[in-house]
Formats: sequence, structure tokens, C-alpha cells
Amino acid sequence: MKNVTLSLGSKFPEFKKTAVVSIEKGKEFYELSSEELKNSGKWLVMFWWPKDFTFVCPTEIAEFNKHYQDFVDRDAILIGASTDTEYVHVAWRRDHEDLRGLQFPMLADTSKSLADELGILEANEKIAYRATFIVDPQGIVRWVSLYDLNVGRNVKEVLRVLDALQTDELCPCNWEKGEATLSGKAN
Repeated sequence: MKNVTLSLGSKFPEFKKTAVVSIEKGKEFYELSSEELKNSGKWLVMFWWPKDFTFVCPTEIAEFNKHYQDFVDRDAILIGASTDTEYVHVAWRRDHEDLRGLQFPMLADTSKSLADELGILEANEKIAYRATFIVDPQGIVRWVSLYDLNVGRNVKEVLRVLDALQTDELCPCNWEKGEATLSGKAN
């Protein structure tokens, strides 16, 4: 299998998937669609992990959750996703102390159709790589990051890139919010 990852400038695929939004009985699930996200007029940050009930994944998910308000403050919708089912997601959230208070949806791509369209399925197990997509309000992919299955990502770097993209300016190496861009504007 040859992965062809969806890249910069591409339109993010349309989807309608079940997401876990709560561990409260009867309020666990929500049908989330790309249309709803696009109609929000906000940026989308979607990050993927390989499997629930693993070791590296909850460290990343918990770290994204710690920074949830930072994404909201940047007018971005944060969504976590894997190819596990919504039932596995809700069980993991109930079971793992660091995941009980998640503030963002856990998307269940059980059919693996979205992960396949994104080109992020690992060849042997057909699980998602650690992928992160930043999508602008028009539904265009503006940043993609892929990590091997055993390496966790840096959430602060995702925020830094989102900040830079939102300036719509030329941002030099290691630029951070508040610093001048190459046009001389401080953002």
C-alpha cells in the first residue's frame, strides 16, 4: 500500500461521523459533519492517534485537552480522531483518569474512510498514523504533520503554526505569537 497523504492546498474531505462528546449516560454521542464545521467559519485542528487503550496516545490527548482553551481563543475547533469505534472511545474516556474531562470530540472513523482519504492509514494494521491537520475556515488544508506510531507530537508547535497561519504574513523560523513577522507587523 502506498500512502498519499492529503497535502497543503487540498480541500479537506467531506465526512459525517459519530463522535464521543461526553461520558454522561445518554449524552455520549454526537453526529459530527464537515458541513457543520465549515459552516462555523472557524479553523479546524484535527489530530489523529493510532489506537485507544495505548501508552503514548493518552499523553497527547491529555496535552491537547490542557491547551483546549488556547485553540478556542484562536477561533479553532479541536477534534481528536482514531479508527476505533465510538464505544471504545467512551469506554477509554471512562476508564482513563486523564481522559474523563475532555473538552473536545473524539471522532470515530470506524469505516476508516476518512483516514483513507487523508492518506494516513498504516499499511499493516490499517490504523491511523499520528497526523495533525490545520484547516482554514474555507476548508483548505494549510498544515499537515505526520509522526511515526511510537513518537508523540508537540502541542505547542501545533499552536505556534496555527498562530503563524492566522497572521497571513511571512513568519520566519521559530517565529512565535507577539513577535514581528517579516513584514514588520507584530502579531
